[in-house]
Amino acid sequence: NDETLLDFIETQFAKYAFPPDRVCFEITETAAVQSLRRVIDLMTALKRHGSQFALDDFGSGLSSFRYLKTLPVDYLKIDGGFVRDMAKNANDCALVAAINQMSHTLGIETVAEYTHSRATVDCLRELGVDYAQGYFFGEPMPWSALL
Repeated sequence: NDETLLDFIETQFAKYAFPPDRVCFEITETAAVQSLRRVIDLMTALKRHGSQFALDDFGSGLSSFRYLKTLPVDYLKIDGGFVRDMAKNANDCALVAAINQMSHTLGIETVAEYTHSRATVDCLRELGVDYAQGYFFGEPMPWSALL
């Protein structure tokens, strides 16, 4: 909702000579819908620079499909509440499958949150979900731990 955010981001790209097409911004569905017009304008401007966007926590809002149709996102992050138990809950698995299929139909790649077990990974791969994140792959860590 900060009107100066676009200028700030563009200044950072220039200051650090960082290529905008190497950045994927993540925005929660809830944050996106609070100021939909402003968010669309920001996303459109940054996409012109080559940046990409992921819509996080999809499905947790009441009007998810309308916003998904409106927001120019590249990735849809499937909320962990749907993913967590999908290997043992047919309803959760069906919801993940539907979100994944709908996203792919719209040309949007999917990322499953809360991927904490091999069984979940296997289910996601079988459904064709594009990416997964969670403790199965590793715990979050600071950049300094990788250097």
